Amino acid sequence: MGEGVRYIGVAERRARLALRQRLAPVARAGSPEEVAGTLVALHGSDPATVHLAVGARLADSARTVAETERALYQDRSLVRMHGMRHTVFVFPTDLTAVVHASTGITVAGRERASLLKDMAKAGAPDAAWLKDVEESALAALERRRQATAAELAEDEPRLREQFAYAAGKSYEGVHTVSTRLLRVLGVEGKVVRGRPLGSWTSSQFRWAVAPPHPELDVAEAQSALLGRWLAVCGPATEADLKWWTGWKVTDVRRALAAIGAQAVSLDEGTGYVVDGDVAPVAGPARPWAALLPALDPTAMGWRERDWYLAPELRPPLFDYSGNVGPTVWWNGRVVGGWAQRPDGEIVWRLLDRDGVGREAEAAIAVEAERLRGWVGATKVTPRFRTPLEKELAA
Repeated sequence: MGEGVRYIGVAERRARLALRQRLAPVARAGSPEEVAGTLVALHGSDPATVHLAVGARLADSARTVAETERALYQDRSLVRMHGMRHTVFVFPTDLTAVVHASTGITVAGRERASLLKDMAKAGAPDAAWLKDVEESALAALERRRQATAAELAEDEPRLREQFAYAAGKSYEGVHTVSTRLLRVLGVEGKVVRGRPLGSWTSSQFRWAVAPPHPELDVAEAQSALLGRWLAVCGPATEADLKWWTGWKVTDVRRALAAIGAQAVSLDEGTGYVVDGDVAPVAGPARPWAALLPALDPTAMGWRERDWYLAPELRPPLFDYSGNVGPTVWWNGRVVGGWAQRPDGEIVWRLLDRDGVGREAEAAIAVEAERLRGWVGATKVTPRFRTPLEKELAA
């Protein structure tokens, strides 16, 4: 790095994380919209993660379920849709156009082509037939406002059509048109997840027509999304940005240049912050603790994690696919994990005791009780279970 490039060390990165990720009590938010708007995206592959991530950051966690469901299903100020890395997230509704243009268009083309290819191999109807079914299904969804795939098939019976997939392969199976088509429409930004069939932990969702949004220029949308994320998560390396967005490195570099990102020096090498964000950031006056859920946007926010997660803690806290489980934080770093037992008790274990004394344990216990207070009798089991979580929950 050239002269004059500022070095940002681990302590300051943790200070930024405490405030900008809304984890320190002084930085907690007043609403789910404020949480999502700050963090840009809440991981939505596991339905419970959204509520748990919001609850960890709300000043009044007792309002977590009611307020999150209001935002998602009544006001629709938050929307659950496909985003980065072909993954479902919850975004502020005003970001849907940016997300779709920056990450969805390319993936959508591949998904539709794959569906048509699989149908052709199976001797199923062609693209014109699929387009007709799509238009009919979207019209039915518009009338119903929200519906399951089965309910839509009552209006458009062709959605029940099935076709063979990967015939002759060890993984061969039978796909239903509704399942594959609704997935494609989700990636294309035409439909989004609606209210679940059960409680807030249910993984079975109704579908809804996506909020209307303009078609944006891809490069401009990528610059907008990267700028939003970097303002909260910077400094970040090029590898972090490529991983989080799922873009080609050329797209990342173009967006960094477009927003005028400033280079800084990190322990990992060169990092970037948004223009004007190189000044030192002081952390909260008091140390803090947090219990974050599986797939939390902070725990999963960066590809290079050594500055907040010691490598030796990864085996018990991650599954074989790289999904993080529930984590315990103390003052900017992961120090353990937690789980919920069948009786609702929140239990936790420290895996790193360096600098974790009585004050830390007392603060963690308070957060565990705070979590149990709003979760109540609802059973929360992560979709992707990790070794420590399974052990603690037994």
